[in-house]
Amino acid sequence: MDQLQIFSPATVANVSCGYDAMAFALESLGDEMTFRKNDLGKTRIVKIEGADLPFESNKNVAAAVAKRMLQDAGANFGVDIEIVKKYKPGSGLGSSAASGAGAAFAINQLLNNRYTKLEQLKYAMFGEEVACGSQIADNVAAALYGGFVLIRSYEPLDIVSIPTPSQLFVTVIHPQIEIKTEDARNILPKEIPMKTAISQWANVGGLIAGLHSSDYDLIGRSLTDHVVEPYRKKFIPHFDALKRAALDHGALGAGISGSGPSVFALVKGAEMAEKIAAAFNEVYKDSAIDYRIYTSGIAKTGITLSNE
Repeated sequence: MDQLQIFSPATVANVSCGYDAMAFALESLGDEMTFRKNDLGKTRIVKIEGADLPFESNKNVAAAVAKRMLQDAGANFGVDIEIVKKYKPGSGLGSSAASGAGAAFAINQLLNNRYTKLEQLKYAMFGEEVACGSQIADNVAAALYGGFVLIRSYEPLDIVSIPTPSQLFVTVIHPQIEIKTEDARNILPKEIPMKTAISQWANVGGLIAGLHSSDYDLIGRSLTDHVVEPYRKKFIPHFDALKRAALDHGALGAGISGSGPSVFALVKGAEMAEKIAAAFNEVYKDSAIDYRIYTSGIAKTGITLSNE
């Protein structure tokens, strides 16, 4: 195999109650990436569409991941990479994760599946360090594994795939504003009361149980965030109105995607996803803030070859 094209999905991290520990992948939103072997032994970004991203191999997430994997494998070839971004970076939808996980998946294919899924994930986490300074696993794990994932442990790294109910869909609104990840993290409390922690743990357990049993009501009851949302929502214009609109129109639950500014709502059924999209639109249409709204199923398999 000398070249391949892939689709690397956007992701929603935290999923309300699962801060830095849970995420899921979107089926219909993500990036298209092409990888071609070259005889120069170099990793090069040759095309970027849809975003203003660096071309330098040590600054571009996809290139940095690819270069390290090829070096570690002692590969006798380089790679040229094309990236077509289908949604903006800084959305809270795992843009850098799509690039990093996509590169890890693709280079592994070009190396005849040399690396395990967990090894690919560690390379993708290196890409997150290039992007934001921290080797966070949630978004990249969701992109690579697909569906819902739980980051049970970092030392040792332990990823748990969680079943996705067949009728679970998501609606996302992305206000076109910037929230710095550093600001979103700095605003969070360094300590929380034991009572708050217990409520949060219980909701994570309830969400995972609801996903396993396809109990949509339990999923909805568990999508409550006592730790992060109360602080971060102030960065997102009209957040409370968006969440109320989603719940009033039948969503199971709603919350902040990653560090924002995107807001997601989990729903039962594609028709309900479109209904929530209309409700989100009503909240934002007169806001003078540009925005995008997406509806999607959950990507059960994560990154895929484009010809599959």
